[in-house]
Amino acid sequence: MSRFWSPVVHTLTPYTPGEQPKITNLIKLNTNENPYGPSPKAIAAMQAAVNDHLRLYPDPNGDVLKDAVAAFHHADGITRANVFVGNSSDEVLAHTFQALLKHDAPLLFPDISYSFYPVYCGLYGIEYRTVPLTAEFEINTADYTGGGAIIFPNPNAPTGILLPLAHIEALLQANPNQVVVVDEAYVDFGGSSAISLVKRYDNLLVVQTLSKSRSLAGMRVGFAVGHVDLIAGLERVKNSFNSYPLDRVALAGAVAAMEDTGYFNQTCSAINTSRDTLTLQLQQLGFDVLPSNANFVFARHPQRDAAQLAHALRERAILVRHFKLPRIDQFLRISIGTDAECAALVSALKEIL
Repeated sequence: MSRFWSPVVHTLTPYTPGEQPKITNLIKLNTNENPYGPSPKAIAAMQAAVNDHLRLYPDPNGDVLKDAVAAFHHADGITRANVFVGNSSDEVLAHTFQALLKHDAPLLFPDISYSFYPVYCGLYGIEYRTVPLTAEFEINTADYTGGGAIIFPNPNAPTGILLPLAHIEALLQANPNQVVVVDEAYVDFGGSSAISLVKRYDNLLVVQTLSKSRSLAGMRVGFAVGHVDLIAGLERVKNSFNSYPLDRVALAGAVAAMEDTGYFNQTCSAINTSRDTLTLQLQQLGFDVLPSNANFVFARHPQRDAAQLAHALRERAILVRHFKLPRIDQFLRISIGTDAECAALVSALKEIL
């Protein structure tokens, strides 16, 4: 602590990211990173961008990336005016909380959800209320009443459970005067994006990232798609904070990754196949595994303590994520790795069990 801290700093409980160890030769299944590298076309584009032009500022609007996102979603009627880009979906979410989610009534989000949400609320002084998931760890949209704006991940994190698009549309119809933010970090692994609803609902904002399905976690690129008025609010906040959030290399790589749909489809399919195989193998070992549409699974063993399992795996150089939180403290979140990494995990669990 310091006497020079602003008062708000004393009240903050910062987000705790997954461990990024300095030890080599670990099987890292704890932070939902893509086991496959970025598109070769994205790597080539980034390498080409490392030139004398780095002495110049990048485009503050990121229009080339906005156009690439709009082109990817052209079937849904998305144009550049519907797209906001930023330095990771976390930054996009941070601007969203400040620009769109601070109202008189409390913000609503699930009690088991992305743990950055309450951190943003603390940082920006936003009142919030958590809405319990059902006994099956599902979001019941009928429970989202009596509050202000609404935000939730879909698929949810860390459960991996997908909320069907029809339920999201019902939620939008039931809350026409509240902003609804759908955080789709994992939607490319088996879900249907709510971007298809943007043109019909002016209160919908959809946030996505290039960290997961496009393997660019180290590049930090995210975007939001919504009604032009929502996007204008985000732009006002962004330009009051940092006019140049995306550098020239990031823009080049992100555009190429968005355009390489063949590689995107190939890697997502491979991860989904590995996820289904790992789910079956864990169930054969006695684990309860929640149905996942993400690049991870959420599993518990009825006879084994989750923290002890995570520790035992770490001793065998395998990292998984354990959350010491109510209702889910007996679950492990396991990122989908390569088939070889998943096989090593299963082998280690067999030995431990």
